Amino acid sequence: MTESSDKKQLLHLVFGGELSSLEDVQFRDLNALDIVGMFPDYASALAAWKAKAQQTVDNAHMRYFIVHMHRLLTPGGKTIES
Repeated sequence: MTESSDKKQLLHLVFGGELSSLEDVQFRDLNALDIVGMFPDYASALAAWKAKAQQTVDNAHMRYFIVHMHRLLTPGGKTIES
């Protein structure tokens, strides 16, 4: 195993977009979503999220999110076999 594959991957997706209102998570334009990327762990996803959030700090309607993809891939902690 290589050094990068020694750690268990816990995939995280970072994405964002402009919200229709500040009260709800409804995106103004789904075609304009900013898919920042997939990251192998929470720490790298958080760093990407912080960078994007800082770039858009002047737009109150712009929001970025971290999705814990590893939780969706293994609901209830069970391994999904392909």
